[in-house]
Amino acid sequence: MGRLRDGRAFLHRALVFSSLLLLASGEIFFEERFDDGWDSRWVKSDWKKSQGQAGTFRHTAGTYSGDPDDKGIQTTGDAKHFAISAKFPEFSNKGRTLVIQYSLKIEQDIECGGAYIKLMSGYLNQKKFGGDTPYSFMFGPDICGDQKKKLHLILSYQGQNYPIKKDLKCEADKLTHFYTFILRPDATYSILIDNREREFGSMYTDWDILPPHKIKDVNAKKPKDWDDREYIEDPDQVKPEGYDSIPKQIPDPKDKKPESWDDDEDGTWKPRMIPNPEYKGPWKRKKIKNPNYKGKWKTPWIDNPEFEDDPDLYVLKPLQYVGIEVWQVKAGSVFDNILICDDPDYARHVVDETFAANKEAEKEAFEGAEKKRKAREEEEARRAREEGERRRRERDRDRGRDRYRDRYKRHRHYDDYHVSYKVSSFLILERPKLHKKRTSYRSPVLLKSARCWLSMEGLDDCANKVYHFRTGTDV
Repeated sequence: MGRLRDGRAFLHRALVFSSLLLLASGEIFFEERFDDGWDSRWVKSDWKKSQGQAGTFRHTAGTYSGDPDDKGIQTTGDAKHFAISAKFPEFSNKGRTLVIQYSLKIEQDIECGGAYIKLMSGYLNQKKFGGDTPYSFMFGPDICGDQKKKLHLILSYQGQNYPIKKDLKCEADKLTHFYTFILRPDATYSILIDNREREFGSMYTDWDILPPHKIKDVNAKKPKDWDDREYIEDPDQVKPEGYDSIPKQIPDPKDKKPESWDDDEDGTWKPRMIPNPEYKGPWKRKKIKNPNYKGKWKTPWIDNPEFEDDPDLYVLKPLQYVGIEVWQVKAGSVFDNILICDDPDYARHVVDETFAANKEAEKEAFEGAEKKRKAREEEEARRAREEGERRRRERDRDRGRDRYRDRYKRHRHYDDYHVSYKVSSFLILERPKLHKKRTSYRSPVLLKSARCWLSMEGLDDCANKVYHFRTGTDV
């Protein structure tokens, strides 16, 4: 039954792939689904291997997936460098659209690390492919903690790398996402995540590759007759007569003189003062729109004398290799569905056919895996609490034993003579019949009692043992 199910899954993927090929109206330069035999097309680099810092790739669909048979390659080995590459027939994107796309699932808590792909030009020794290898294009997420979730996009121009000036964000969940970059012959570009356009712009404005086409005229000054007042006072408005004589306060008409008020004794009565509702403050003319308003003056833009256009700005060096070269604190990223072509519609159909169909199934698998992980963590936490409680009880027992030992231990200046004397004195008081004759302080009986006392037993217990030892009775 398992073989039949696997066969159906393989047939379904084959039909999907065949239908996608029929849809492709452009040229596919490279496409990798990581089916069986993928390792014959890819070369694992020896970079960092001699230092013991090289990680490996595993052919798997990951811990959870929408289709367990749809496998990619997953980074394995924490705090390692990963480098692998594949070669394809060399091509140039001059005069055509360039589409670069791949799927990525960061199912681990990566903590800090990259998950991007690179395209290389010219000859490449694939066994030595590493972080110092020159590249023509780099694209993909770079994550470090909760603060940095960056989407890298770097283009090479005349041997120098230029990162995009925009602050691009990558997806931060643990599900599969498709990252797509489209570069057109007019030097415009688009960035899509899961077939949704996230960014659009131009290489002329979003990279500092060429000097800007326009610059501000630093010598320009605002003309003297430039009126940038949007509102002015109404010159036709006249202040009303007697406006300035209106008092700010007036006597309160409701305030009455008390009947008990005596002007001779209390002085002349005056009502309290209240704000005058007629008083409007200092007179000002009303504001009206300025008929001569020309707007806010801005420094004009002029042609940059240092700008020299390059019609081939969008053209990368002829491409021949694709590679994954990353460093990760926590490994576990799954790379899959790498596509390099000149047809954006074909790339869009790849996402629809391979991603959208499995999206919900992968989400359900992820939620199930998360439940198991949380249950496992809760069980580990419970065991840790129980172990901590057990150790606490042991420490309390040890402290009690140490306190008991300290209470009855022999003082440093005591020798057997002093201890025997102490025990003998105790026996004389507690067991007078036993000591009718004076007993030597170094007698075997007292030395036995001394050793008994030094072993942390109470004097009374020791005396009983000595008594039974002398009398021959059972303890």
